[in-house]
Amino acid sequence: MSESLEREERHLARMLRKKAVIDERIANAPNECGLLLVLGGNGKGKSSSAFGMLARAMGHGMECGVVQFIKGRNATGEELFFRRFPEQVRYHVMGEGFTWETQDRQRDIAAAEAAWAVSRQLLRDESIGLVILDELNIALKHGYLDLEQVLADLQARPPMQHVVVTGRGAKEELVELADTVTEMGMVKHAFQAGIRAQKGIEL
Repeated sequence: MSESLEREERHLARMLRKKAVIDERIANAPNECGLLLVLGGNGKGKSSSAFGMLARAMGHGMECGVVQFIKGRNATGEELFFRRFPEQVRYHVMGEGFTWETQDRQRDIAAAEAAWAVSRQLLRDESIGLVILDELNIALKHGYLDLEQVLADLQARPPMQHVVVTGRGAKEELVELADTVTEMGMVKHAFQAGIRAQKGIEL
């Protein structure tokens, strides 16, 4: 038997074993429910991942909601794009810019509380299949919102509603409550080399 043929047979045997394992895991996970996902960490890609899921949900015809807690002073590409679909996405930009720009804690608290009031409406609406709470972690980290109230509202949402929370510094209690948690790690970032945020990449 040639070396090439042996390699193909070994590969086939590995893939058959792997398929059997994965098929068994799928068979043992028959449940469906609304998921709470937390995307944190210092690396780039938290909001990008969330908005990728938003596009995916829309592709399945789901009605969705977005609340952005911190961003707000400048329009982003995702806002400009998703606002084209008002019949499917309720898009709310509630922030007033990054905390080092506002420099006013009371104003930041008021903005976060207004944003959570809108979020609660989405979290109570059974017609909304996916809710993106962009940069909520930052609002919680700075103590702009009552953590226990946020956790209670997330737990009380409709059983099939998915929620994605983004931002650095996710609270331990939120991580514990979540079904899926991803930490984006930074290996290298263009900003470190003096390159400003680019449209289509960060904006």
